[in-house]
Amino acid sequence: MNSIKSKNFIQEIKNNKTLFIMLLPIVIYFFIFSYMVMPGVYIAFVNYDYSNGIFGSNFVGFDNFKFLITSGDLWRITKNTIFYNIVFILLGNIIQIFIAILISEVSNKLFKKISQSVILLPNFISYVIVGVFAYNLFSYDQGLINSILNNLGIGKHDFYGDVGIWKYIVTIFYIWKGTGYGMIVYLASITGIDEEIYEAAVIDGVSIFQKIRYITLPLLKPTFVMLLLFSLGGILRGQFDLFYNLIGNNALLFPQTDIIDTYVFRSLIGNFNFSLSAAAGFYQSIFGLVLVLTINFIVKKIDSDYALF
Repeated sequence: MNSIKSKNFIQEIKNNKTLFIMLLPIVIYFFIFSYMVMPGVYIAFVNYDYSNGIFGSNFVGFDNFKFLITSGDLWRITKNTIFYNIVFILLGNIIQIFIAILISEVSNKLFKKISQSVILLPNFISYVIVGVFAYNLFSYDQGLINSILNNLGIGKHDFYGDVGIWKYIVTIFYIWKGTGYGMIVYLASITGIDEEIYEAAVIDGVSIFQKIRYITLPLLKPTFVMLLLFSLGGILRGQFDLFYNLIGNNALLFPQTDIIDTYVFRSLIGNFNFSLSAAAGFYQSIFGLVLVLTINFIVKKIDSDYALF
């Protein structure tokens, strides 16, 4: 049985040489930066000493993990990280699918190209610049919004002292910046749908909304599920650059905007410790692994065609 599978795989390589050659750089990249470095996780279990190296440092077991557990903030930062990532994943994918479908239905090629470029542009803007945008919008003294409110006689609002609104502001900036890239992925999937299916549907007299509901959305489901499963693997890895550049060291906003990455960064910035940061990263990775395996198992039970493995 194994020999048959090996022959089939070799035959597959022969039939699709070009595709496998194109895939090779990605395989090499992940092998070097994701698999060869895996022994480095041992840092999380030692008191790392620069002079002795990783495997020469004193083994301390799970002592490094006490940094997260005994701090009393583990539940808060874990909850915030999961909450934001769930919102980013679900809301982000829904908006990306919606915009991809809208653009795919546009017949004017010039307008389609321009709109794609405009929506994709924020993806190339640094989060440092995004932080500057936010400050110039919400600053109490010189912010654009407060200037408008003041001119209208309404009075200024202290955005950087209002904890409740920042979960919405952070989400809006993330969606604004990331929608373009995700839209391209879904737009590529829509482009790959056989045009004959749509032509047959038009002959049968379906409306544009029926075409989207009964053809486009079902055929986008495998892409959505695959991207969802991949995203869940990093659900505890927050968008550090987004949160740090928007929130900075504003302690007033930490209750609802502090995530694992920013918490660890602030805790270690004065006395950086590789072992403690490695312990936090290991905690995030194990949680993500268990979550992906669990969700993939559930998906496989419901419909094995949509499972990753």
